[in-house]
Amino acid sequence: MRIGVPNERYAGEKRVATTPDVAAQLMKLGYAVAVESGAGESANFSDETYREVGCSIVSRDEVWAESDIVMKVRGPEDDEPDRLKSGQTLISFLWPAQNPDLLQKLKDKGVTALAMDSIPRISRAQKMDALSSMANIAGYRAVVEAAQHFGRFFTGQITAAGKVLPAKILVIGAGVAGLAAIGAAKSMGAIVRSFDTRPEVKEQIESMDAEFLMLDFEDGEDGSGEGGYAKVMSDEFIAAEMALFAEQAKDVDIIITTALIPGRPAPKLITAEMVESMKDGSVIVDLAAEQGGNCELTRPNECYKHNGVTLIGYTDMASRLATQSSQLYGTNLRHLLTDMTPEKDGNIVVDFEDEVVRGATVVKEGEITWPPPAPKISAAPPKPAPKPEPVKEVEAKPKSFVPTAIGMAIAAIALLAMGSVAPPDFMAHFTVFVLACFVGYMVIWNVTAALHTPLMSVTNAISSIIVIGALTQISSTTPLIKWVAIGTVLITSINIFGGFAVTRRMLEMFRK
Repeated sequence: MRIGVPNERYAGEKRVATTPDVAAQLMKLGYAVAVESGAGESANFSDETYREVGCSIVSRDEVWAESDIVMKVRGPEDDEPDRLKSGQTLISFLWPAQNPDLLQKLKDKGVTALAMDSIPRISRAQKMDALSSMANIAGYRAVVEAAQHFGRFFTGQITAAGKVLPAKILVIGAGVAGLAAIGAAKSMGAIVRSFDTRPEVKEQIESMDAEFLMLDFEDGEDGSGEGGYAKVMSDEFIAAEMALFAEQAKDVDIIITTALIPGRPAPKLITAEMVESMKDGSVIVDLAAEQGGNCELTRPNECYKHNGVTLIGYTDMASRLATQSSQLYGTNLRHLLTDMTPEKDGNIVVDFEDEVVRGATVVKEGEITWPPPAPKISAAPPKPAPKPEPVKEVEAKPKSFVPTAIGMAIAAIALLAMGSVAPPDFMAHFTVFVLACFVGYMVIWNVTAALHTPLMSVTNAISSIIVIGALTQISSTTPLIKWVAIGTVLITSINIFGGFAVTRRMLEMFRK
């Protein structure tokens, strides 16, 4: 099959759906790649770099007419829907919920369309999640734009000319874009605060050395929604939230908003009164501008000043880093095609048994398949714990000391019998032997196995006593005693040196 990459017609769009590096990997899957002349120039990829990896550079008419798969960034614009033909596959951002008319056109054309914005947010699909890739870039770029319009350093400094205070930044929404903004702002030395309705992101924010703003709200309402997004909150929660933002607006220098709710306009979080309460020279970057904006005064695709505060409502943040965003988006597409080309023979397979492909496919062969069914949950729900069985009370029987007494009596009789016939020297050595067995039992066998390693230091002392005894017998004239002493010295030496080595390694664990 042939993949066609046309030039983007959307005003101001600089991204391209594939890069030379990604195109080379697509060709390894068996595809031929044709790129419209000039498609990558805005992203700093010349036609020559595409030719060097084996791509064909063709005209606009040819890329649409002779391609089996058309890969784009934006959905079809102007006359592009009319250029599609039955049997073709279109892969791009389509936003099916907001563009029902476009879905109808694609259905009438008999094409198969996959929306990159509809990739299900499950673990296996993270490598294809173009929304996260672009949000990451948008969050980083938001800090760059804020720095461009902010009249001071981000980091604090002490110079001969005076002290420079660090900038204070508030990031509202700690999704992918928000976390990227926090990381970029912290790397530039700013003081960063962040707020999110989802309590589970608190640890993520604090792990990046930013301050998580806790909302003083007694009901403990959770803002976690489906797919990692936030949900609509109660009126009481919103009132407490707005009071927090009003207080922060008077203190911070820069506000970056990223709050979005799927299928709804962006929630209004920054009012005109909050903007007017901010200090002169402050900046607001509204990453939700394309969906109406989180600030009441945001103008989509505009940057202007209101009462001394700069409001940035650009909707093309990812496109402002076109080279990087094209590389990431192209990689997302490549991962998707890799999964859809099981035989690596250049033939795409739209398998509805694959929940990722099913979720992304909005039109298949002239039939609208959106919305998809909810993704399956791979983890089985935990089984309820079995009810504990009632414990039957059993009368405790008194322990009998008869067996113990009999054993002690037999041992005493045996010792008396041995003492009556054994020489005095033997009994002295035997007494030491019994005591050694008792000490060894208490030190080793009667101790929990987990404590054996710390006890190596104690057993070193015992081994030292043994090795001294062996050294006194190593010069014996009796060959048997001499070789037993040599073996004893060898074994106890291993124990001694090994014990000190283990003890040293344990002590090193507590040293910085």
